[in-house]
Amino acid sequence: MTSRNELCWCKSGLKYKKCHLEFDEKLKKLKREGHIVPPRNIIKNKEQIEGIRKSAKINNGLLDLVSKNIRQGMNTEEIDKLAYDYTVSNGGIPATLNYEGFPKSLCTSVNDEVCHGIPSEDVILKNGDIVNVDVTTILNGYYSDASRMFMIGEVSEEARKLVEVTRECLRRGVEAVKPWGFLGDIGAAVQEYAESNGYSVVREFGGHGVGLDIHEEPFVCHAGERGTGMVLVPGMVITVEPMINAGSDEIFIDDRDGWTVRTADGSLSAQWEHTILVTEEGVEIISA
Repeated sequence: MTSRNELCWCKSGLKYKKCHLEFDEKLKKLKREGHIVPPRNIIKNKEQIEGIRKSAKINNGLLDLVSKNIRQGMNTEEIDKLAYDYTVSNGGIPATLNYEGFPKSLCTSVNDEVCHGIPSEDVILKNGDIVNVDVTTILNGYYSDASRMFMIGEVSEEARKLVEVTRECLRRGVEAVKPWGFLGDIGAAVQEYAESNGYSVVREFGGHGVGLDIHEEPFVCHAGERGTGMVLVPGMVITVEPMINAGSDEIFIDDRDGWTVRTADGSLSAQWEHTILVTEEGVEIISA
């Protein structure tokens, strides 16, 4: 228990009564009312937030570089080399490289691949493909995470619509984040829009806390009910990253590599991802 005149637990240098006392009292009240409240260890202080922002400059720069270079005829191993070279030359570390055995510096998921696709010389981008490039960067111990969809050459109307609807799902999910709102608000916003367009939402994989590690609490499901789940409070840093399938929401992990997640029915899948900070006023998109 921190006394009123002690330094605040968030390491701001301020006295507790002038920093997080009112914040903590509000959390205690919500907990008494039966709500799930975030633990202190996932609420970032100013120093940590600034560290995450600096990491995101590399993460965003890399995605910009991919945007300029990705093209028909390119293999996904070339994208991975871009990622490694750019990240390391800017003082960062590719967070996925050797993470739990993942062999590459980013994920490239093409067409029916939902997520965690492994870059390869054998995967050559073709006219009409859609591909998600998912990047996570470490800088000085701080993590940032984002992904973008790319349409290669002339894509079908079906593929284009899926990519655009998924991007709108992300926008609506982020817009649903309000200080002192709920995780379920994000899922409800995404699910309603995806399903209104005839698509399905992947539930087994989703967003997560991020910043001091690659994956932190809470899990951010992109399907849900408003007013449910963990309370969202200023200082939380999470990813919103809806994975939307053109067909069924059923998925499987490909046994051939133990990583690549695919749609069970072979339908197209798309994903966009931002790292966001919950603020007193709303949200700040840190990595996109």
